[in-house]
Amino acid sequence: MEAAAQGEASIQDEAVDKSNFKECNQIAFYRRQKLLHPGKSLYRALLDTVTLSDENVKFHIIHEENKVLLQVEIYEIEGNIFRLKINEAAPLRARYEVPDVLIKEPTTQKLSMSQKEGGILVLTSVNGDYKLRVTANPFQVELQFKDETVLSMNSNGLLYFEHLQPPPSDRKPTAENEEAASDSSKDNQEDLGLWQERFGSFLDIKAHGPSSVGMDFSLHGFDHLYGIPQHTESLLLKNTSDGDAYRLYNLDIFGHKIHDKIGIYGSVPLLIAHKPDRTSGIFWLNSSETLVDINTKAVAEHIPTETAADISKQRAVPVTDVRWMSESGIIDVFLLMGPTAFDIFKQFAQLTGTQALPPLFSLGYHQCRWNYEDEQDVKAVDAGFDEHDIPYDVIWLDIEHTDGKRYFTWDKKKFQNPKKMQELLRKKKRKLVVIVDPHIKADPMYTLYSQGKEKGYFVKDRNGKDFEGICWPGSSYYLDFTNPEVRKWYADQFAFKTYKGSTNILFVWNDMNEPSVFKGAELTMQKDAVHYNNWEHRELHNLYGFYQQMATAEGLIKRSSGKERPFVLTRSFFAGSQKYGAVWTGDNTAEWGYLKISIPMLLTISMAGISFCGADVGGFIGDPEPELLVRWYQAGAYQPFFRGHSNMKSKRREPWLFGEKNTQIIREAIRERYVLLPYLYTLFYRAHTEAEPVMRPLWIEFPEKLETFGVEDEYMLGNALLVYPVTDKEAKAVSVLLPGSEEVWYDFRKFKRMEDRGTLKIPVTLENIPIFQRGGTVIPLKTAAGKSTEWMTNISYELRVALNTEPSTSPLEEEAAENWQGTNFLDMPVQ
Repeated sequence: MEAAAQGEASIQDEAVDKSNFKECNQIAFYRRQKLLHPGKSLYRALLDTVTLSDENVKFHIIHEENKVLLQVEIYEIEGNIFRLKINEAAPLRARYEVPDVLIKEPTTQKLSMSQKEGGILVLTSVNGDYKLRVTANPFQVELQFKDETVLSMNSNGLLYFEHLQPPPSDRKPTAENEEAASDSSKDNQEDLGLWQERFGSFLDIKAHGPSSVGMDFSLHGFDHLYGIPQHTESLLLKNTSDGDAYRLYNLDIFGHKIHDKIGIYGSVPLLIAHKPDRTSGIFWLNSSETLVDINTKAVAEHIPTETAADISKQRAVPVTDVRWMSESGIIDVFLLMGPTAFDIFKQFAQLTGTQALPPLFSLGYHQCRWNYEDEQDVKAVDAGFDEHDIPYDVIWLDIEHTDGKRYFTWDKKKFQNPKKMQELLRKKKRKLVVIVDPHIKADPMYTLYSQGKEKGYFVKDRNGKDFEGICWPGSSYYLDFTNPEVRKWYADQFAFKTYKGSTNILFVWNDMNEPSVFKGAELTMQKDAVHYNNWEHRELHNLYGFYQQMATAEGLIKRSSGKERPFVLTRSFFAGSQKYGAVWTGDNTAEWGYLKISIPMLLTISMAGISFCGADVGGFIGDPEPELLVRWYQAGAYQPFFRGHSNMKSKRREPWLFGEKNTQIIREAIRERYVLLPYLYTLFYRAHTEAEPVMRPLWIEFPEKLETFGVEDEYMLGNALLVYPVTDKEAKAVSVLLPGSEEVWYDFRKFKRMEDRGTLKIPVTLENIPIFQRGGTVIPLKTAAGKSTEWMTNISYELRVALNTEPSTSPLEEEAAENWQGTNFLDMPVQ
């Protein structure tokens, strides 16, 4: 046991070492793509190959030097979406196209050809508002709205497409091959990483050779960009011209740095651009490692004038160039034309699905730790919440609850009677969440391992053997969730008769599913590992966690015959993960900076379709000082997923362990959350039905107010509440922006109308954080908090109606005006 514990500790220490992870210049396909500089593209469109069908427009483009033909397909999709696909016209073998992320094959509309002459092809949308102007030489595409260019593709000539080739040893000599061979000294090949790539002691063998793809997009008039989670970064995407690109590659980075563009646990390749009169989106559907370069510049534009004398007038207009670079796959990009942010969210949901409607209990408070020791510990912590009159809904068990890190089992000494423990929780109207990681302990006596081995359900290495990695159990094998048969089998493991000791109050946490492989390259799976249908891991790396969560959610639905909504938290995610549950920001640290950065991180995840997101309250790593813990509870209470969590090396931090004063403040913050649940649940219903983010940046509600575009220290919860978490130590006052000169704002707790708008200095105490209600909104609340959500069924509701300056026409607002003495705010119980 002692040796195992020491091994685990050393693995943890290793995970902190930043040299385990690549910088951009250590990534071979990035180095290769960056050799192509902006300029005239070498691709030319062959307009004599154009074919027009009800579904799409197709034509070929050719590379002027290597003469390889690519096929371009352009689609118009219902609801202001355009799709561009580029693939080899005759690939050596099929290239990977991302499956299962789109909820269905999108409904297309027939584009019409309005011009095809003089090296120009013009395609017009069904409603006539949008035109796609294709220039043949050099090949580029402009997307115009009413003759104004919104975005252009390949205008910087950075379309990049490595066609599949036979390995050097199999090639028949041709002039092209011989020339390539003479150009490529061994050192140069090694540097370019065409057929193999080294990182430290790791060697990645590329059986199919280089297959990287890339494309540039120019966004006209835009210089505010958002999205592409997950990074520990600010809300506004930064210019990358003088540093690393944004990396989308799911990695287990324990104690990740703040303000770093390295990819962490999840990836959603959705980028959103905003200007006062339009919001646009680019969804780059590729699950291999992806890098995004961003560069904003000012371009001179002529101002139309009425007199010839003024013809020289110009203005500087921002243009932002975005360059997407992926290791493999095809180019498959969706252009979301909005024109509003809410339209973008609907368009993305139309493609990838909306947020699953969470069970109500999961919107309550969750108490977690690595690890609650045994059944007695669980019972004592549960009793502690009642003793201190603090509401909570769910207690969590980390990896130590299992029998030697064998998931779907229980430690026979510490958890001898898990059903009885769950019955005690059920009587208290509470739930249990347990961890289920994707790695499977190598043990012939462990049913999951023996069945997985026998059925061939593990990911293979490049030599066809089961891929072996090190993780919490030691030697481990990794289930291949990309295989639908494996997902069905895995879902069946959650059946009550199979998962011994589980009941219908047990829900699931998928962790370590990037996948995390200790002692692996970048602490993850080798890219040359092989999945179902012989696809290399490099093609689908960012989908691995998405598929585990999909299978887990399906298992929870199946076990209840579809009668109960699942709750599954995942650490790793991709576009579409919102359909299966919740995500969190991973292994953060108990420092003020991590509380501060959690706000833009959650806003970014929310804009990428995943509304059910949160950060570990208090910070997972280290020990928060009491003031930081209090401030984190106050922030978390007004965020979608609300869980306290800590590392095994951290001191215990149940909410009552920091003195009576702090206990009282934390109690009040959690109670505020429970009183707010009717509003939160309504917001999640809107997320589920209308794809509206629960937590949203100010600019989404105030799209014309330039001063809101970069705000990341406050946010809107729905359209009615403005929340300003206090993220600085010993703060006595904060600067809050109350946007909109025509808006009316109220102090949410004092029912007091704010006389000023703009940036206000608001005094704060440790007792609470500033919350404001927007005039013209109605917020449903409970009149009191219960011990858990289930205890609150019979507690009465109240409506908080905040009037705006408009003449009131609704009976409720008229009654509010009559009943409220001398103010415009009503707090009205509804029985």
